[in-house]
Amino acid sequence: MESHNVNNSLNLDMEKDQEKVFDYSKRAQWLRAAVLGANDGLVSTASLMMGVGAVKQDVKTMILSGFAGLVAGACSMAIGEFVSVYSQYDIEVAQMKRESGGEDIEKEKLPSPMQAAAASALAFSLGAIVPLLAAAFVKDYNVRLGVIVAAVTLALVMFGWLGAVLGKAPVVKSSARVLIGGWLAMAVTFGLTKLIGSHGM
Repeated sequence: MESHNVNNSLNLDMEKDQEKVFDYSKRAQWLRAAVLGANDGLVSTASLMMGVGAVKQDVKTMILSGFAGLVAGACSMAIGEFVSVYSQYDIEVAQMKRESGGEDIEKEKLPSPMQAAAASALAFSLGAIVPLLAAAFVKDYNVRLGVIVAAVTLALVMFGWLGAVLGKAPVVKSSARVLIGGWLAMAVTFGLTKLIGSHGM
């Protein structure tokens, strides 16, 4: 009898441990998605601002372009996430109805399209704010570009590190990939816009 109780206790402990691992895994996936969304907002907004800055040196134009990029990107991310998760939601509801034989199903356990859309837009906006804040208070053109690059570099390293930790990937390699990718995006946007702008287009 005691052996049976011990086995039951061990099984319960194992189930609890499995639940904890599962919960952590789900949280890690959400966090990693948030980090990737923020990184996307950071790189795309910074690249847009650098591109505009290649042909327009005044701070107002650069800030307005960055703000437009933030709003457009956040809306795009939210709509894309909403459509994607809603499609998944419909598929899972249809599957649950087939499995339950038409009986009531628990929709609370399914992903929320609205929550996913809001989280995606928020993550993108948080990343996009970094270059906007970096440029907002610097009037000198060259210093402003340097401050944006420095702020974005720091944020890229942080996002790369966080994404690696959550994804159980090598930290140095992951951070380096994110950093080099961000630098390339800004450099290419700045260079091509400068080239086109110099030819009067």
